Amino acid sequence: MMFKQDLIKATGAVVLKDEIEGNLEFRLSTDTRTISPSDIYLPLKGANFDGEKFIDSPGVNAYFTTRDIVTAQAKLVLKVENTLDAYLKLAQFYIKTVSPVVIGVTGSSGKTTTKEIIYSVLSQKFKTHKTFSNHNNEIGFCQTALGMSEDTEVLIVEMGMRGLGEIELISKHLNPDYAVITNCGSAHVGRLGSLDNIAVAKCEITSGLKQNGVFLALNQDIIKKHVNFNGEKVYCSINDVEILEKSPSHSKFRYKGEIYELNVEGDYNIENSLSAIELGLRLGMTCEEIRNGLASYHPIEKRWEVEEIRGLKFINDSYNANPESMKASVKTFVELYENPVVVLGNMGELGENEVEYHRQVGEYLANVNVNVKYLTVGSLAQEIGKVLLAHGFEVEFFATNQEVSCYILENLDKGNTIFLKASRSMKFEEILESVKRGICKL
Repeated sequence: MMFKQDLIKATGAVVLKDEIEGNLEFRLSTDTRTISPSDIYLPLKGANFDGEKFIDSPGVNAYFTTRDIVTAQAKLVLKVENTLDAYLKLAQFYIKTVSPVVIGVTGSSGKTTTKEIIYSVLSQKFKTHKTFSNHNNEIGFCQTALGMSEDTEVLIVEMGMRGLGEIELISKHLNPDYAVITNCGSAHVGRLGSLDNIAVAKCEITSGLKQNGVFLALNQDIIKKHVNFNGEKVYCSINDVEILEKSPSHSKFRYKGEIYELNVEGDYNIENSLSAIELGLRLGMTCEEIRNGLASYHPIEKRWEVEEIRGLKFINDSYNANPESMKASVKTFVELYENPVVVLGNMGELGENEVEYHRQVGEYLANVNVNVKYLTVGSLAQEIGKVLLAHGFEVEFFATNQEVSCYILENLDKGNTIFLKASRSMKFEEILESVKRGICKL
């Protein structure tokens, strides 16, 4: 909720109409279908939509506009030059009003997981608010910021990007106290052209970082090369950790003399947890509180989901994929499970070198574990399989999800554990649905 005068002050709006007595409070709405009498409508615009077309919808009693549109039923009309800019300014104003500790998180992979682990840890001690799921663009940032309660003590915002300048835009309105980069990898290299450009884009997170803030990042040369921040910088990685135990759904490790545990597997998840530990310590948490927070973390949907279907055990990690995440997750899986079967699909957005990136995954996996059966779906994933086949692995190639589903139903049994990894566009959930139905039709 924001007061009328705050809405005007934050956005620099020109008042076209005001028939509301006093400094009334409003809640912001971007959807006229769910608007209530106490809401002010902010019409967003995009390539294929214009929210201002719905200003005269029933129930819209107050609204922002970029035009001189004043409807008869409106009690309050505020004119701004750009509604997205107004949205960002309102989010920034509200963050300053609530004044939580602000944490920004980005990275080529693992940013949603890292955000969730940080939340799990910090919420042990603080009233904490976070980005929902992976709603990590500028609209998601505004929704996250304006959705926090007034007693929020810590705000965690995940930042994604599709090009240069996008993280900078969010960071400058977020003004974080802490900025976290999980890693810099080849995700989106097709859009940005090079790993260096990706690193530049990720390091934009420091654009709004407070000068007395802290920059936390993976100990990666490409990040160090491009970060532009003169304040405190902290780098850490799996090399700073002593791994004590690894098993399915469990990791135990020592970091800076203290022992911690996670209810998930994988060196990459241990690495993701290090920024949460560092943040907890800097915010005055005890090691016991941090331990409790790490132990209470559970992955979100399609991230290492374990499901048994028709006696077959599946692990679905098909939320998304890039070369770094595919290498890390498959390595973890084949090291921990007996009779492993790995179903790999295409990785998207890798640009003109996409074939080579897929082959590099194959070369990496060829040196991990020889007792693995691989099933590939799609023409790019086939390149992974070709490399593995040349190294003596058992590999089957499929064009569609339905084909690989039929193979699974007809050739695998409860002795196998099946791992699914691909970009979201491959829709690997269709494999699980086909196996559930148990009917093989090609």
